[in-house]
Amino acid sequence: MTDLNRAAAIRGKTIRFVWTEGPTKGMTHDHVFHQDGTVTWGDAGTVKTGQPAGNQPAADAKERPQYGATEVADDIYLVSYLAPSGYTLTVALHFGHQGIVGFASSAKEWYPVRGTFQVLR
Repeated sequence: MTDLNRAAAIRGKTIRFVWTEGPTKGMTHDHVFHQDGTVTWGDAGTVKTGQPAGNQPAADAKERPQYGATEVADDIYLVSYLAPSGYTLTVALHFGHQGIVGFASSAKEWYPVRGTFQVLR
């Protein structure tokens, strides 16, 4: 994989996503954006920094998906990763409003998503 940009506002952070639209509407997921460029996630409160998330069966960083995170405008970051399930999550995080907007997609399905987020650590 090529060297990806991983913005400091995202890298090393645990961010809680609260979904208000899309296939995960009403759910809350914690995402850990590890310093090594990998991501783990799971239901809120179940993910620990440095630990595998519910969606990640292995603790080995080699088996966690890579993420990209880049600033696209002041306080707005584009974040994307391809999960082992075959779904890609691509979202814009607006730090000024703590809003999320983006898309979840696979080879055969595509869903717009929205929500809010909170940086936990």
